[in-house]
Amino acid sequence: MSPGDLLIRTPGQRVSARVHRGAALVGTLLVAALAVVTVLAVGTGDYDIAPADVIRVLTGEGKRAHVFVVETLRLPRVLTAILVGAALGLAGALFQSLTRNPLGSPDVLGFGTGAATGALLQIIVLGGGMTAVAGSALAGGLATALVIYGLAFRRGVHGDRLILVGLAVSCGLVAVNTYLIARADFADAHVAVTWLTGNLNGRTWDQVHLLTVALAVLLPLTLGFGRRLRLMELGDELATALGIAVERSRLTLLLLGVGLTAVATVAAGPIPFVALAAPQLARRLTGATCPVPVVSALMGALLLLAADLAAQRVFAPAQLPVGVMTGSLGGVYLVWLLLTDRRRARSGRIGL
Repeated sequence: MSPGDLLIRTPGQRVSARVHRGAALVGTLLVAALAVVTVLAVGTGDYDIAPADVIRVLTGEGKRAHVFVVETLRLPRVLTAILVGAALGLAGALFQSLTRNPLGSPDVLGFGTGAATGALLQIIVLGGGMTAVAGSALAGGLATALVIYGLAFRRGVHGDRLILVGLAVSCGLVAVNTYLIARADFADAHVAVTWLTGNLNGRTWDQVHLLTVALAVLLPLTLGFGRRLRLMELGDELATALGIAVERSRLTLLLLGVGLTAVATVAAGPIPFVALAAPQLARRLTGATCPVPVVSALMGALLLLAADLAAQRVFAPAQLPVGVMTGSLGGVYLVWLLLTDRRRARSGRIGL
């Protein structure tokens, strides 16, 4: 154990975990920031509620009018933003670790687009409800992942090849999505286009329950592969020498990441750039050499919630879809990332 690590043990020392001090500190600060932004987001709107009154409602007290506004109108949206952001941040950390590339995210690799294709088929062609849309999005994401994995497999899967194949498949799926919308009737096309922009308007407790159940299953499974993921970042040969079934572990982690992406896509539509930016920001704050899953999830939750709050208030009384806000901020971030990579390349360091 390195000097910068903390060792956490359960009573009886049956279970122990090693936690990096920097990651623990940054994670604590992110939780505090997330709590502050949550109170602000719940209290901000056409009917403003003071932070103290928001806290009273959240602790089971408060006026009846405040309780209705918070629990019925605003809290489901805020919790959906937090859970979707956490799922995307964790998925981005998985894919960036697997590809060993900061561009390895579900938006770039095409998994989010595949989930969107599955959902659009259900919305436009089959006309199913929320449960059917969720199942179709998951099926679309998994089918896309398997196709990309199969096309990228050449005596193993390497990060650069996976990204290039994912980009090609994503472009094809974008064309399919556009065709589906063009062939749909006006009502279905309107619903599909609104959903494709990435939107948290009108979110209810149904989305919160779906995300909670999905993350309760996927989060422990993903974190359980944390040690294998760290060893795989050392290289396939070394990981194999240490007893890791590399390709089987990579495929399992790929499917877990797709599951996280699909569930987030069902709840809020395709939200761009959160999965791309959150792991890199978390890595820079913690000083780690690779994305940190838990901190990346917290960063994703904070980014999406803050973006949704900005989308509601910056151009008030008009409200932007949160996908437009994250797309705008993500474009700026991507330019910054490419400029940083150019400076690294000039100084002789390895870039993207």
